[in-house]
Amino acid sequence: MKLSDLLYPNNPKRLQDVIDLHQQLLACMELNFKATNELIGALNAHLGAKIIHIKIKEEGTIKENCDTIIQAMNDIQQKLGNFDKEMKEKLDPVMYQKLYDIKQPELAKIATAHKIVSIVLGESTATAGAIVVKLIGSTIIKVTVNKLVALLAQIGLSVLGGIGISVLGLGIEIILHAILGAVERDHLLACIQSYEQHLAEFKEASETYQCAINEVSALVKDKAE
Repeated sequence: MKLSDLLYPNNPKRLQDVIDLHQQLLACMELNFKATNELIGALNAHLGAKIIHIKIKEEGTIKENCDTIIQAMNDIQQKLGNFDKEMKEKLDPVMYQKLYDIKQPELAKIATAHKIVSIVLGESTATAGAIVVKLIGSTIIKVTVNKLVALLAQIGLSVLGGIGISVLGLGIEIILHAILGAVERDHLLACIQSYEQHLAEFKEASETYQCAINEVSALVKDKAE
């Protein structure tokens, strides 16, 4: 038995808690990468965007991967913002306002949006109008993305930011060195506390984001059939 185990007999359990919490965090991040790429695919295919798909950096840190998602989300928001600005400039005010009129039925909005995309891009796919209504005419995606970006930034700046994504595939001793630099109880507890602090909100925001993107993806598949 090692001296550290004698001094801190609960450390093995705490280390297992760190491993379990890390896996939960990674599951959320993988969900966000997948959902973001689905959204990028829809924008590229139907709104003329040229946003690059993102990949998890297996050798990167949690912060580096958070930054990757944040950058992609910023690119998406910029594209949607630019498209909205272009619509406002090219359309008469009455047609533009129909997109934001909460009294308008969604099907009517989609029909209007289809015409709008044709005007802005010169042509329009059957799905484009629905995507515009879901992504630009609704505040759900905007609010969801803004919240997730804020949480990702917090995680990246926390004690978790420097932890490697793939570190838990290494040996226990390397894990301790890479994550904590030591086996002291306080370091393990700080790491666990940081995971637990961020995971609850991050899980909820990730699931909400996935559901919102699933609605867009379902529209794309429905129109393609």
